[in-house]
Amino acid sequence: MTDPVFVIHGVGNRDRDGFEAAVTGLQKASGTDLVPVYWGDLGADDAHFGITLPTPPDLLRDDVTVGTGPVPDTAADGVEPEIVDVRQQWPHVEAGARERVEGPELPDDGLRAGPGAARDPEPLLDLVARLWPDTHWLSRTRDPALLHEVGAALADVLTELDPDASYDPYPHAFEVRSRGDEEERLRSLVRRRLSDLDRVAGAAIQATARRVNHALRSRVGPATTRFVGDVLVYQRHQAAVHARVRAALDAVDPGIGRGPDRPARIAAHSLGGVIAVDMATAEQPLWTESLLTFGSQSALFHVCDPRGGQLTAYDGRQPVSLPPTLRRWTNLWEPLDVLAFAAARLYRLHDGTAPVDVPVPHLASAGLWTHSAYWAHPEVAAQLAAAMAPRSG
Repeated sequence: MTDPVFVIHGVGNRDRDGFEAAVTGLQKASGTDLVPVYWGDLGADDAHFGITLPTPPDLLRDDVTVGTGPVPDTAADGVEPEIVDVRQQWPHVEAGARERVEGPELPDDGLRAGPGAARDPEPLLDLVARLWPDTHWLSRTRDPALLHEVGAALADVLTELDPDASYDPYPHAFEVRSRGDEEERLRSLVRRRLSDLDRVAGAAIQATARRVNHALRSRVGPATTRFVGDVLVYQRHQAAVHARVRAALDAVDPGIGRGPDRPARIAAHSLGGVIAVDMATAEQPLWTESLLTFGSQSALFHVCDPRGGQLTAYDGRQPVSLPPTLRRWTNLWEPLDVLAFAAARLYRLHDGTAPVDVPVPHLASAGLWTHSAYWAHPEVAAQLAAAMAPRSG
């Protein structure tokens, strides 16, 4: 009689019924007798995660909308991108200004002087170039479309220099309208227009950044908490988790994994793979005939913080030798799974061969978060059946 394969789940699993259903589906797809090993109730408590999130003041009230309230001169809530090299920005600003000035006709909005001959953009561009480093937000944007539109908006100042213009956005900015004072008036208008545009850009950047930050932390935060939290809980309560796994094996037969004559077969996801390797290489090991890990981090954890037991630390030169208590190891990874790591370059089995790293093709239906997509992946079922097949000879 062949013992079943014991399946250990990874981080963030709080749904025992859902986990057992996933194992049942994998059993049908692989044709392999599987026994689920649930330990999620020992994991991190994330019920009160929300209370730890810093909430921007303008998100505390439902009646506050984007753009209301004063905009500070400096960055709020830590939202302040780095200053961008003006050489990367200026071509977009200049193109927007030149297209506006040198186009077929100047804009006619019914308020300004209307279509007319194009004016020389050089004095405007020279002035903007001198004032640009003094902007707080515009000097920090990399968006070509925004920079282009800023250039176009600044070019509109030239229409406001016309002595016959009926619209003046700053009626008290400069009272003298003679041609001799045009340069001073241009400087005054550009400075004020640039200041307005900078302030509007700042309001948009801060409002968007605060909301994106809050949304990401609210949505991704619970999953992050469960991953990090479960890792921390496992580090502190490793013995309790190992005891849960041992109890699941004993419920089938107390002799499984106790010695080389009856090693266990294990399949493990995510942190479950770390648990399986830790148990197989412990001083009092779980003898393991064949191990299949998917989306797991055992290699990462060992190079960062040596796991102990029968494993030596990685010295950067020689692979880490695995004891005979872990005989075969197949490690699956999916290209978009950021929590999946390779094992073959770090470890060597007792017979001198490396664990087998197998890439699992990305399925479009899995989306971008693929760490939980292994359970229903047909390639995982096929690799499970192959890894757990009896060894010839």
